[in-house]
Amino acid sequence: MVNDESSDRRDDKVGYIRIQDIPALNQSHCRMRDPQLVEKIINEFVCGGPERMQFVSDFDYTITKQRTEDNEAVLSSFGIFNTCKSLPSYYKDETDKLFRKYRPIEIDPNIPIGEKVEYMIEWWTKSAELASGFAFDPIEIDQTASKFKRALRDRTHELFATLLRLDIPVLVFSAGLGNSVVSVLQQANIMHPNVKVVSNFLQYRDGLLDGFQQPMIHTFNKNETVLNGSEYYELVHTRDHIIVMGDSLGDADMANGVPASSHILKIGFLFDHVEANMDKYMNTFDIVLVDDQTMDVPRALLGLIEQRHQLRHPHPHPHVANGANSAPIQLSSAL
Repeated sequence: MVNDESSDRRDDKVGYIRIQDIPALNQSHCRMRDPQLVEKIINEFVCGGPERMQFVSDFDYTITKQRTEDNEAVLSSFGIFNTCKSLPSYYKDETDKLFRKYRPIEIDPNIPIGEKVEYMIEWWTKSAELASGFAFDPIEIDQTASKFKRALRDRTHELFATLLRLDIPVLVFSAGLGNSVVSVLQQANIMHPNVKVVSNFLQYRDGLLDGFQQPMIHTFNKNETVLNGSEYYELVHTRDHIIVMGDSLGDADMANGVPASSHILKIGFLFDHVEANMDKYMNTFDIVLVDDQTMDVPRALLGLIEQRHQLRHPHPHPHVANGANSAPIQLSSAL
């Protein structure tokens, strides 16, 4: 009996993955507070396989870049909406004022989260009031979004193709404008059937804009508790291995509401106020990527999961034959 147990322990270490063997995690801009914990979670993911995985990501400056190689401005999802030509001039002027007031608060490392939440509710409420009472053709969003689909992080298409191939549900959780998010994803051909967008979507009344659909999603309340009872929740609530990606501290909580036994790996993209924010990001995220405009780290992790999965299941998955060009579907934020 002792010999059998010893053999089991040796077998558990077969194929064990170490941080130093993952090149993407050994670059100078990749920081980890607790490399041993990251290593442990990665091995849990690999052993569990894609059947237990789900992927949760912010959109603005997470799926999209924080900067481009030529320093061209990357518009946020609300920024895409704000450039639409038919919007009243007062709307653009007033939303610019709101941005200049509230955006510094959102990214200020010295303001407590609880205090930020109050400001974010103010910002989103005032934005909804401004986006009311005038006609607007949502086709304009598509026209503007088409110019910014190239602002996706390098190798985003490959990441989403892998997630589709492995049948891993993807939740894009955005405190921005969902209409813009969906448009960019669709035009980039990555709005695959496994992708769900939860965000703030425009609503209409009597042919005129009437603010945003409820519930309001802002930077510090977007987490899986708002999905309770939804069809998506029923799909993912048993998937207890979760990769979370975001660029703000509030994004780290997007998996809140999942079972306590879950293994969660949090990846943070840090760009603004690097030195001032470093300690808080290191204490919040498991992996902090400093000025990394690629999807190389999540792709490396999924590659390890896929390699082990292929060893166990050598027959190709149906999506491999069909490719990543399955007909995209538009999912609203309706829960």
